[in-house]
Amino acid sequence: MSVVYYAASTLDGYIAEADDTIDWLTGYQGRYEGEDAAPARGYEEFYAGVGALVSGSVTYEWVLDHIGPGGEWPYAGKPWWVLSSREPAIPDGEGVDVRVVRGSVPELFEEMVASAGERRLWIVGGGNVASQFADAGLLDEVEVTVVPVVLGGGKPLFGRRLEGDPMQLERAIPRASGMVELRFSIQR
Repeated sequence: MSVVYYAASTLDGYIAEADDTIDWLTGYQGRYEGEDAAPARGYEEFYAGVGALVSGSVTYEWVLDHIGPGGEWPYAGKPWWVLSSREPAIPDGEGVDVRVVRGSVPELFEEMVASAGERRLWIVGGGNVASQFADAGLLDEVEVTVVPVVLGGGKPLFGRRLEGDPMQLERAIPRASGMVELRFSIQR
């Protein structure tokens, strides 16, 4: 079991525009034809190894807005922990397991990890949430797909400077899409 922050980021380190939109990602059309180009790693492959998810309320509400009223919950059967001081809506439906919680990451960590079982706990989004895990020494991996787009501002990959030992690059894979997948490990 490990805790992974898995996200897409612009070349200048943003995961969303200031208004939380990600058109820079969904509309991206690039390519790379080098000999070492690899096909895109499937999201399904990554998601199969996920046992539970965690995010802040902004990321969670973005997902709710994009599935729409009556839409099928895309994370059925996996607990989604929402760190929030507010009470966001929780969709109805089979397999929906949304847990809105208040408290610090260290206070909630054992319960979140236990809900993931033998699989990974995925920090879905929010540079602030990822930073909280890192600050507490509870982040194991960062997997970021860098998209060659420059926004010049927006929501950063991390909410602040991270202290401690530097992350160690484990792999860098250029994708045929023109994106580059990076995987870093963190010693804790």
